[in-house]
Amino acid sequence: MNKYFILGGSVIIILVAGIMYRTFLLPEASRPCSGGITRNFTVTAEKDKWNFVPQNLEAECGDKIVMTVVNEDEYDHGIAIDALGVSQRMPAKSTITVEFTVTQEGEFPYYCSVPCGEGHVDGKLRTHFDMIGTLKVKPARGPAMMGK
Repeated sequence: MNKYFILGGSVIIILVAGIMYRTFLLPEASRPCSGGITRNFTVTAEKDKWNFVPQNLEAECGDKIVMTVVNEDEYDHGIAIDALGVSQRMPAKSTITVEFTVTQEGEFPYYCSVPCGEGHVDGKLRTHFDMIGTLKVKPARGPAMMGK
């Protein structure tokens, strides 16, 4: 047999298997969702406090997130949400905007992705590793529940 025929047949079999899996076998919780609303959040890295405010955000699956991130510090920070492909540097004393769509349910940590040191806040040592929050993505509401 011709090697190109075998190679082409193998590619077709893999594609068909992938389509069949996504259509019939992929669990409902793992399926990407779409069609949400736009949610605007402002997250602030407070000056010399090594934290993000607010620390908890909520959205629904399929929502577009427009996150305005304010860095009040005299040094750089970053914001990252690994599972959603978000990673952005925040220069000192600046404001950035990060946009993405949440396509899966779950709780996703967001954190400072740039080592930024440590300091004492209210007598307690705070560090770069304390700059963490959570984006909780709930199931999308169905059309029947939109008015409730």
